[in-house]
Amino acid sequence: MAADAAGPRITYYDDATGERIELSTVTLANWAAKTGNLLRDELGAGPAARVAVLLPAHWQTAAVLFGIWWIGAHVVLDGGVADIALCTADRLSEADDAVGAGEIGVLSLDAFGKPVADLPVGVTDYATSVRVHGDQVFPERHPGPALDGRSVADVLVDAQASAAAQGFAAGDRVMSTARWDAADELTANLLAVFAVGASLVQVANPDASTLDRRRLMEKVTRG
Repeated sequence: MAADAAGPRITYYDDATGERIELSTVTLANWAAKTGNLLRDELGAGPAARVAVLLPAHWQTAAVLFGIWWIGAHVVLDGGVADIALCTADRLSEADDAVGAGEIGVLSLDAFGKPVADLPVGVTDYATSVRVHGDQVFPERHPGPALDGRSVADVLVDAQASAAAQGFAAGDRVMSTARWDAADELTANLLAVFAVGASLVQVANPDASTLDRRRLMEKVTRG
């Protein structure tokens, strides 16, 4: 990814709202660093922490995932027990079930950083909190498991194998409407793209009538 730090890394569309936002590797890394610092300094996460990610396939979710891994923590996608949860407001009950008395951060996923209204006392608003944290982070030297009990190195190997199976290569523009809810989905639909230096065009609530035109406009080579 660092070989093209300034080029587009993830371009996110929501056809229900008309939203389009594009992040370079550098900008995505800054968001990931802010997220890692929020988790480590404000929510008490570390290399032994299990962080439930109850979020859709979204550019902010990508930043959250890399922020978790940067501080050596473990992404939990299967609804299992966790120490911390990051979720949307409509999944607060799932987050409560996952963490019990643990910390919860809620994401509005608003393109302009609008906070979530009427959050319960003790729940962190991600948009409000993350902006005050630094955009550089010291990576954990002794990380714990990263995903589904596997190490970062093992996840990378799996992502590279998935990329090869799907025919992804550096420089590809991959368009996807797929989900990231389970470890295998996340590996195939996000990590495989990034593992080989390709870039992702992620479309939420896809309008089928726009997809062909978008492939041309975004110079999509896969998907």
